[in-house]
Amino acid sequence: MLDLPVTVEGYGAIRAHAAPRDKGARRTKLLADLDAAISACELTDGATISFHHHLRNGDGVLNMVMDALSRRGLKDLHVAATSIFPVHAPLMDHIRSGTVGRISASFISGPVGEAISRGALSDAVVLRTHGGRARALDHGQLKVDAAFVAAPAADDLGNVSGRAGKTACGTLGYPLTDVEVARHVVAVTDCLLPYPVQPTDIPQGKVDHVVVVDRIGDPGGIASGTTKPAADPSSLAIGERAAAVIAASGYLSEGFSFQTGAGGISLATAAVVGRIMAERGIVGSFCSGGITGFHVKMLNDGLFRTLMDVQCFDLDAVRSYQSDPRHQSMSAATYAAPHLGGAVVDRVDAVVLGATEVDLGFNVNVTTKAGGFIIGGSGGHADTAAGSRLAIITTRLTAGGFAKIVPEVGTLTTPGETIDVVVTDAGIAVNPRRGDMGERLRAAGLPVKGIEELAAEAAAAATRPTPPRSKGRVVAVSEYRDGTVTDVVRAIEGETG
Repeated sequence: MLDLPVTVEGYGAIRAHAAPRDKGARRTKLLADLDAAISACELTDGATISFHHHLRNGDGVLNMVMDALSRRGLKDLHVAATSIFPVHAPLMDHIRSGTVGRISASFISGPVGEAISRGALSDAVVLRTHGGRARALDHGQLKVDAAFVAAPAADDLGNVSGRAGKTACGTLGYPLTDVEVARHVVAVTDCLLPYPVQPTDIPQGKVDHVVVVDRIGDPGGIASGTTKPAADPSSLAIGERAAAVIAASGYLSEGFSFQTGAGGISLATAAVVGRIMAERGIVGSFCSGGITGFHVKMLNDGLFRTLMDVQCFDLDAVRSYQSDPRHQSMSAATYAAPHLGGAVVDRVDAVVLGATEVDLGFNVNVTTKAGGFIIGGSGGHADTAAGSRLAIITTRLTAGGFAKIVPEVGTLTTPGETIDVVVTDAGIAVNPRRGDMGERLRAAGLPVKGIEELAAEAAAAATRPTPPRSKGRVVAVSEYRDGTVTDVVRAIEGETG
């Protein structure tokens, strides 16, 4: 036996070499079930657990894991999900039982949002932007004890692919941020493949445990919103106007970069922009954000060189990511984080976004509907508005009888100083901060009006008065991408339409 010193100057304490393990035994991270993974993660009351939403309204992992945690009798857990959809309605039972004590997310819709609005949780929900969530993770403001990754395919050492398996969802941009900082990472898969999985979206070095289940969700739920251009005359007219704004802006030139949401008006705008690009012989640099089959078509038509994709919005986008190297994945941090010295959103020339409400200060609400019920959240809305050279909001003057251009938004999600142009079915308003843009649009013959004029027209066309803000206790905090607070949401008092 070697005579080793206890310490060595400049090196420190000596730890003697031990006998090797049995070389015939193969290492594996595979565990029997979720209960074994919960034990391995040493989760206790008050722990923070994170989930991602690439399967959107088809996700099955969040509910499955929460049921397992509830059976273990854990209490006051913090659910740090990237987004919560109607499919996650069983969370309400876990809130009532005390299993869930806190929630943070970038977007909340469906029954959970309504329950929170009615005061179901004693602690206020934190609504962060996608970029703000990445920043909070990196800075330790959001500390995750266990990240549960819905893995369409994985091997037993934890290599994960979003491109393989029966529930392939495409890119995995959101869990890429969580796995960097979480104390434990569990890949939950319904497709265990031989080692090594290829191509890999999350490498084995980021994953601690692998659990195989029957089904992680339904990929049919990925396309849970509108992912085709609108066809009704009003939406088409708004799309034409928004495209005309981009064409007149001075930004539509070689190397143009573009982002739209998955809504019908946004995609109608993109269709016209694509036609103008083809007519002018312009090839753009990239489309970014959540990607749909419509964006894939623009890529394949030669209108853009690449797609920068944080999340596939439909199965056409999934198939493109599976087969086309021009279709690139990016993490939520790369996409939108404000603390990295530059994100993809900072290179977007024009972004087309929607709105629940816009007010006289160009502030935008995409968090609550009239009356104050939570129906969404920023997601990447505030991030892209801040980073892009031209942030365009498209909206009708009214919806459901309510005015959408209002004196003051019900909840301030995206600050007005980051919004450049509002395009409606009654005309276009330009933020006074962008006098240069106003001059360009007037010179192009576009119907530019004051935001006050559009608000007056919206009020005249509305058939239902905008309800006043609720005055109950604070049930949610709307956090901006830098960690400051833009607004709070208060509990609903009584019934609101």
